[in-house]
Amino acid sequence: MKLLKIKDNTQVKKAQFSNIGNLVGKIADKTLEQLEREGVFVFPEMIRDTEDLTKEQMILQTVNDTFRSGNVMGFLGCGDERLIIESRFCGESGDYFFQYLLERVLDFPNIVDLEADANQDNRLFNFLLFLFPYYLKTAMRKGLFKRYIRRQYNDGNVKGTIDVARHIKWNTPFVGNVAYSQREFSYDNSLMELVRHTIEFIKRKPYGNNLLHKVKDEVKLVINATLSYEVYDRQKVIDVNKKNAIRHAYFREYLALQRLCLLILRHQKHQIGFGSRQIYGILFDGAWLWEEYVASLIEDYFYHPMNKSGKGAQRLFSGSVGLIYPDFISRNKEKRVIADAKYKPIDNIGNRDYLQILAYMFRFDAKAGFYLYPEAEGAEDLKLWMNRGSTFEENVTPRDDISITKHGLKIPEDAADYDDFAAKMTAFEQEFQQMFLVG
Repeated sequence: MKLLKIKDNTQVKKAQFSNIGNLVGKIADKTLEQLEREGVFVFPEMIRDTEDLTKEQMILQTVNDTFRSGNVMGFLGCGDERLIIESRFCGESGDYFFQYLLERVLDFPNIVDLEADANQDNRLFNFLLFLFPYYLKTAMRKGLFKRYIRRQYNDGNVKGTIDVARHIKWNTPFVGNVAYSQREFSYDNSLMELVRHTIEFIKRKPYGNNLLHKVKDEVKLVINATLSYEVYDRQKVIDVNKKNAIRHAYFREYLALQRLCLLILRHQKHQIGFGSRQIYGILFDGAWLWEEYVASLIEDYFYHPMNKSGKGAQRLFSGSVGLIYPDFISRNKEKRVIADAKYKPIDNIGNRDYLQILAYMFRFDAKAGFYLYPEAEGAEDLKLWMNRGSTFEENVTPRDDISITKHGLKIPEDAADYDDFAAKMTAFEQEFQQMFLVG
């Protein structure tokens, strides 16, 4: 197996990718939207609804004689070639930071060591399994999925379309029953059967019951709704769902769940990425993980509009013009603060970022803005004061009332193991929160 590891938000010489040239040729300068269509699983899947992870973002973007990686972490493969994209804080002992984000945001078990498993496809498969509770819970916030299905009957209560061929086959000589079919609006449909088969498949894993315990109420609803479930129908249910993807925009969460269930169940017979030409893998949006993680740290001090779910939408102008979703708006009305989570190095936070947060500050009458980003140990905050005046009049001076602060959460660099890393992160989190305790 040919394997290469790189880090997010870095530039790497093209020569280093020579041993995985086939894979690179299929993913370089391709957008996430293109890769998703080719079978790569992108989390979160609603890339079209987020500003940080756009459908135009590329995994590897050509910059002269280098490839530049973005905010994405995860695993890609093609044939016998593998590419692992770690967090830029990954140490020699493992990618504890990526693991920590997954645990805090998605409640992932502590197994995220992409290099340790000799079979990378099985490692990828575990990722898919551990994502199932999240996708199930998200989809079922809209209730059980209901759709029209056609059911066959053979009794004396004819209510639908008579099936002549089946009637002759089943009811000769005639004893009073009639074979017919009827279109019904039902919870027990092909999609819910697919979810049920996935649940039963996960149950048989050693950690299955613990994994499903997180969504025990949702699992119970699915089981109660799928009365026609039969274990030997699995392949038929898979085939039906492959041909009938969810199309209605309102149920896009169920489309994501459907795709995940198909990936999990089809792995049972076919290795993910079966064949030398197929690209496969799973990619995590580091920007989204970072924002959700930061939100859990400062939720007592800030409102958190969420563009993926459409919650907390704000407008720049009257007349519902200029839809915006600032990452964080302080709850303190007297000293309003706007904060923006950035999963990138401090030096990469530049002009477009400045313009965005200043527009938000102007909109909400805030005098202070913050960039919240991950930073290596030892770094200090950088406070920027806004200028007044013009170079044409030679009267440029810094103001003393409007500022933007780059406030980093320190990431441990010398942790002995994951438990040591988590303990140090707890201490750094408390230090990070101190900035917002006053006022």
